[in-house]
Amino acid sequence: MDVNQGEKLLSAAKINDIKTWLSTTLTDQETCLDSLMDLNSTLVQEFKVAMQNSTEFSSNSLAIVAKILSLLTNLNVPVHRRLLGVGGSEMGFPSWVSPGDRRLLQDRNATVAQIVVAKDGTGDFKTIQEAVDSVLKKSENRIVIHVKQGVYYENVLMDKSKWNVMMVGDGKTKTVVSGNLSFADGTPTFNTATFAVAGKGFIVKDMGFINTAGAIKHQAVAFRSGSDLSVYYRCSFDAFQDTLYAHSNRQFYRECDITGTIDFIFGNAAVVFQDCNIQPRQPMENQFNTITAQGKKDPNQNTGISIQNCRFSALDSNLTAQTYLGRPWKDYSTTVILQSEIGSFLNPSGWKEWVTNVDPPNTIFYAEYQNSGPGSGVDQRVKWAGYKPTLTDNEVVKFTVTSLIQGDEWLPSTDVTFQSSL
Repeated sequence: MDVNQGEKLLSAAKINDIKTWLSTTLTDQETCLDSLMDLNSTLVQEFKVAMQNSTEFSSNSLAIVAKILSLLTNLNVPVHRRLLGVGGSEMGFPSWVSPGDRRLLQDRNATVAQIVVAKDGTGDFKTIQEAVDSVLKKSENRIVIHVKQGVYYENVLMDKSKWNVMMVGDGKTKTVVSGNLSFADGTPTFNTATFAVAGKGFIVKDMGFINTAGAIKHQAVAFRSGSDLSVYYRCSFDAFQDTLYAHSNRQFYRECDITGTIDFIFGNAAVVFQDCNIQPRQPMENQFNTITAQGKKDPNQNTGISIQNCRFSALDSNLTAQTYLGRPWKDYSTTVILQSEIGSFLNPSGWKEWVTNVDPPNTIFYAEYQNSGPGSGVDQRVKWAGYKPTLTDNEVVKFTVTSLIQGDEWLPSTDVTFQSSL
């Protein structure tokens, strides 16, 4: 890997890429152990021992990369830093989205699909998985798949070899992918996803993803993403527990609807949500709702959940369950809610501990900033050491599109609307 990109100056963008990839390596290792623990496997301890060297190597490497910019500065080594704009693109998408992709996102007439999926046989394929399987591996060029209106009852997997795929539906309520795999029926949570994507550069717009297993089946994922530099625009994600698994890498969601009950936005990606509708729903009797569950395990991972300019409202008019903004899944769990509207459904304490009546470690970072609405008051919020009822402007800027996901580097190429600053 050429971190200098053919130049004498070291690229800050390339260092951020390396941080992301090492963060994902650690997340993948942790996911493996979590899956074994979910299955109550006797192999957990054995795997921990076997993975110890690789985990320590990854963690140490990440620590080095995380400090490299400051070290180089102290040594007076010239470091190239891209100047990041504060306004975002004129259409509101971060800058890693190319002009061509931006046109595809904004203008339906510009969306010329190479592959068409149609249930009635009028396209190239009748199923989405067949279309995905036909895509050449590691394509450097954008490949557009149009999925025509209909409900597609299938579980779709786009593996890590499928690069730069854009999938376009006819509307989030018209083109829907529906599955019903669940943990209760014997499928590990990671594999319950109705739609799962791992290949980099994935873009999807105007589609809906649903897991119909229901609350009684517990963990049942509608959508899982480990796609780096990926964009989700005008989509819906509908399930109960564990609806949206933002697993790893850099992700951006704009104008999406997300519904669920327990931990229904979870994972360890560096992810920003903007202008989304986030809607808790009534769970099973004696259950509570937690909107987020962020899984940062290592202090040097450049991951976290940032929810900006979104609307939190109850999906059901009869929502009576105690509902919280989230709970810390791992020791360095990081979640910030900023400039969003929060409805009256929220429990005044705001957040819930992972283990009942046990405060989370002080290494978490949970915060709120300039929110509005009847549920936004922070006077009765939790008193955890790792929770901040407000942030300074300098603190909150770390959770914008520009800083958290380096969005000004790649979102402009997708043409998705974004706000890069506060």
